[in-house]
Amino acid sequence: MTLWNRLLLGLILLSSCWLGLAVTPSPVATKPNVIIIMADDLDSRQLSCYGGKNLKTTHIDALANEGLKFNHIYASEAMCVPTRASLFTGLYPVRHGSFQNHKPVYDTLKSVGHYLADLGYRVGLTGKDHSTKPKTVFPFEIVTGFEPNCVAPTDDYQLNDVRKFITRTNQPYCLFVMSINPHTPWTVGDTTEFDADKLILPANWIDTPVTRRQFVKYLAEVRRLDEQVGEITRLLKETGQDKNTIVVFLGEQGAQFPGAKWNLWDVGQKSSMVVKWPGTVKARTETDALVQYEDITPTLVDIAGGKPIAGLDGKSFLPVLLGKSSTARPYAYGIHNNIPEGNPYPIRSIRDTRYKLILNLTPDEEYYNRFMMNAKQKDRNSVWFSWIDQAPNDPNAKRITDRVVKRPAIEFYDTQKDPWELTNLATDPTHQNRIRQYRQKLETWMKQQGDAGAALDIVYAKKKE
Repeated sequence: MTLWNRLLLGLILLSSCWLGLAVTPSPVATKPNVIIIMADDLDSRQLSCYGGKNLKTTHIDALANEGLKFNHIYASEAMCVPTRASLFTGLYPVRHGSFQNHKPVYDTLKSVGHYLADLGYRVGLTGKDHSTKPKTVFPFEIVTGFEPNCVAPTDDYQLNDVRKFITRTNQPYCLFVMSINPHTPWTVGDTTEFDADKLILPANWIDTPVTRRQFVKYLAEVRRLDEQVGEITRLLKETGQDKNTIVVFLGEQGAQFPGAKWNLWDVGQKSSMVVKWPGTVKARTETDALVQYEDITPTLVDIAGGKPIAGLDGKSFLPVLLGKSSTARPYAYGIHNNIPEGNPYPIRSIRDTRYKLILNLTPDEEYYNRFMMNAKQKDRNSVWFSWIDQAPNDPNAKRITDRVVKRPAIEFYDTQKDPWELTNLATDPTHQNRIRQYRQKLETWMKQQGDAGAALDIVYAKKKE
């Protein structure tokens, strides 16, 4: 700027003051940053903010105290790859292609990486990277720092590169921090914190010494997860970004214990979500609004000021975050295809916040999972076999193990009265009309999705790179 221009500007400012006019810069609307911290195989009922009694999850609880806790968020398929693909694409598994674990998505899709980039965001990911290929579908900036391999024996991490990513420019960002805890092999964390004999076991488990020993290892990794959440929230405060950053905690699907992950009971499908948005989301609140992972990307687009993306299965729940609505969707849907984790065993489900219908599409077959039920690898995870060994002399153990292996065509539960889904109401005369209604809605959804049911759970040829 020349001297003459400076003098001219000074005269304008002085004249404005004489005239009593306020000369202030126009406020610039800044879009919020977003950090999404996602667990791996978390039994969300172990979080103390969700009623867990075995440990105090201090840092996740702190987010709940400062934000909104969702009581009804569900994974549509209770396994890692489909859940993450649904999170990123806003599509249900049949439509994004990862409807079996480790099956790739269709390479013609777009994801949150495209949608937020179009709205001016940098979109990054650190940690578990199971759903980041192909790059054309998932154009994340990969940030080093967190362990990408979920079966690694360690979970070593550092925050230097995360710090660089979130402070590099003033451009808004969305960063996915994908922890590998508490995924097997349960080899990290301080197990001395827990007394195996004093643990409160889930009601759908069999109490054996092996189960308690394994549960100790699992809870030690839940503690590690909580510590990682604390590290990230501290980093935001240290860098001064906590005031304009939305922090979302996600629990993914249930744990690798019998009847949870790789199933459509709530211990597999039911998740957790806490959203802290300073100045916008009311602190110490919770909601019974029904949401699914497919709804998260549409919500992020809505938060960023974008228009709804045509063709997505998910819907924005921003009105719930803003306290303008107590509902988001009427039903949550579930799909399970057992290959390659076991024999063909397709399952479908539909639920609202109380009732749940499950259809086992091949009820004449027995359910089998190779990670927990392979007798030739009994040393790999012996929880299941400790249950089997107890079943001949324990009617409850026999009932629980039989329930996992041999299932009826229809299961129907009142999840308010029976949260562990141990009492099947499928033949109860008082529920027959509701069962018919739910089944019709589920079959309509399957048709809309292009879901062929049992015919979908087959071995597919691997796509050449």
